[in-house]
Amino acid sequence: MMEKLHSLDTNSDKDSPYRKILGPVSSVKGVGKVFERELQKRGVNTVYDLLYLLPRSYQDRRRFVSIHEIRSGDSALIKGRILKLKTLRFKYRTVLEILIGSENSFISARWMGAPQYLFRFKRGEGIILYGQFRKFGNILVTYHPEIIEKKDHQETGRLVPVYPEVEGISQRRMRRILMDAITRFTQDLKDPLPAGIRGARGLLRLDEAFREAHFPIGSGPHAPHTQRAPALRRLIFDEFFMLQLALALKRNQVSQQTGIAFKKQEVEELHRFLPFELTGSQIRVIREIVNDMSRPVPMNRLLQGDVGCGKTVVALIAAWMAAKNGYQVAFMAPTQILAEQHYFSTLELIERLNLTPALLTSGMGARADEVRDRVQQGKVDILIGTHALIQESVKFHRLGLVIIDEQHRFGVAQRALLKQKGVSPDLLTMTATPIPRTLGLTLYGDLDISVIDELPVGRKPIQTRLFHEKDRGKVYAILREEINKGRQAYMVYPLIEESEKMDLNAATQMAEQLRGVLPEFRIALIHGRMPLDQREPIMEEFKKGAIHILVATTVIEVGIDIRNATLMIIENAERFGLSQIHQLRGRVGRSSYPSQCVLVSPHRRLGDAGKRLRIIEKTTDGFRIAEEDLAIRGPGEFLGVKQSGFYQFRAGNIMRDARILTEAREEAFKLVEIRPELAHQTFDLLTHLFRRGTQGGNEFVDVL
Repeated sequence: MMEKLHSLDTNSDKDSPYRKILGPVSSVKGVGKVFERELQKRGVNTVYDLLYLLPRSYQDRRRFVSIHEIRSGDSALIKGRILKLKTLRFKYRTVLEILIGSENSFISARWMGAPQYLFRFKRGEGIILYGQFRKFGNILVTYHPEIIEKKDHQETGRLVPVYPEVEGISQRRMRRILMDAITRFTQDLKDPLPAGIRGARGLLRLDEAFREAHFPIGSGPHAPHTQRAPALRRLIFDEFFMLQLALALKRNQVSQQTGIAFKKQEVEELHRFLPFELTGSQIRVIREIVNDMSRPVPMNRLLQGDVGCGKTVVALIAAWMAAKNGYQVAFMAPTQILAEQHYFSTLELIERLNLTPALLTSGMGARADEVRDRVQQGKVDILIGTHALIQESVKFHRLGLVIIDEQHRFGVAQRALLKQKGVSPDLLTMTATPIPRTLGLTLYGDLDISVIDELPVGRKPIQTRLFHEKDRGKVYAILREEINKGRQAYMVYPLIEESEKMDLNAATQMAEQLRGVLPEFRIALIHGRMPLDQREPIMEEFKKGAIHILVATTVIEVGIDIRNATLMIIENAERFGLSQIHQLRGRVGRSSYPSQCVLVSPHRRLGDAGKRLRIIEKTTDGFRIAEEDLAIRGPGEFLGVKQSGFYQFRAGNIMRDARILTEAREEAFKLVEIRPELAHQTFDLLTHLFRRGTQGGNEFVDVL
């Protein structure tokens, strides 16, 4: 099955239906070595890449506009005669002004730092230009309009594309280059999309889509960035369809594998081990997982849930079921401190469930050898650790379940390496970062998804407020008040030590400053660079209530559960993403005590950062926050491009084009189910196009 997904020999261009279009961009007329280098900087290496360098807008040059028709703010194509040329000299620049008249009206066209070629024009000559006009006094003025040659018919009488700026290449030159690419390289282009899907969804042929996207024809308004534009819709559909087809084939592939059919356990008997009552949402998700694990195919499930909803407990119940069936469990976390927090915070519950746990992280020395030996001998039921779990030296006696926390921080290859340590083990991945639906369909379309959408009984909403640096006295007053009530607080900073390059509050310096401001309270510092033997005693003291204020970096973002902590203060809040602030805020509000989150920023005017912080002030709904964060920062920034391997779409935008994404998903999964052979053929063609036609390959295809 795996071989089938790569049946096309992508190293052989001789027989490829896309040999010409996947040739170097230099094969397009007008692209010399200099232009080729500039285009390559933008990831344009092939003709196909060039065709995906889509216009950012269009200029309506379908008709000439009379000067007397133009209103301030209009963009228009005009022709007239030169009435006067004059040079205006200012202290730092020269401005050339040409007065152009037509039908008893005239306008002023001006160029700052006038190019020499403009001086070839003479009074009385005819001139054609396109520009945007503004009224200054009684005259319409356009700055730096585009002058059009009379014989250049491609530049008038149509909607003219405006391309992203490429160093050294004028818009006119870019249009000529693209016209040559369309004319010479889309002739007889084999369409990779089955005709049935094109017909069902009303999609243009690929060659038509490229022509219409670059040089639209028609008299109606052209909306290139909406679903009403058929050309763009087709190009977006192709990108989404290739991805969804990859996910559908992968899901189909997994469904045909033989997995472990765990015998169902009476989960109800666990209730007597738990020191708390499960929520209805947790019980529903546990049933979904238990049903998956009892099937004879590998479980491949993503568990989503807002901060504090109890995902770890659900994961431990899945681990208990695997252990009761005689299998081991690998529980991998992205950082050493998080792995340690999982281990120590769940140790009591794991032992209540009669499981034998072990911790494995880098830097454990001789203790690591002892842990590895016990794991290989089958004396450990659940091994909790970091990337150390995927090392070749770690061998499981009988691995049956892999649990991965904050899974988006791991690469696909790392997850695969851990699964390979067993024979088709079940996989449960978890994230405390709520994934918006559109991003979930994009990244995890091959997974079954469970959502815990309910917080434990008794939890109260966290009040969030934004303060300016000058209001620090008020912040300290809130801090004193909470601690005097018998509660505890976190203070989080974006840096460990002061940086000369960034004017941010640093944890080490602020911890010392706080001790001077609040001498009556015990203050401790914790960060990721501290070794375990230093961090562990501090966390134990904080849990016991002996430490009043814990100054920290983002190492406390996930995994810490101190119910007496009711105040979270985040310094330089504008430096954090919304989802990260939401994660940090989730360290409080974990009991029936009222809790607060205070955001501190040194800036009065925050621009986009201010918009983000006002969103976090208004809502505690993690999914709404994630949607806003995704819309503001984009998927790559939202997840971390290097860690997630997120594919950068060229035409599509998963937020704007969610409807097209859904359509592409429906057609891809239907094709795999009804016509699997055609699905493989289509996948081969799309893979060949997108692997060769995009810089750096295609991550989603590569994982297959």
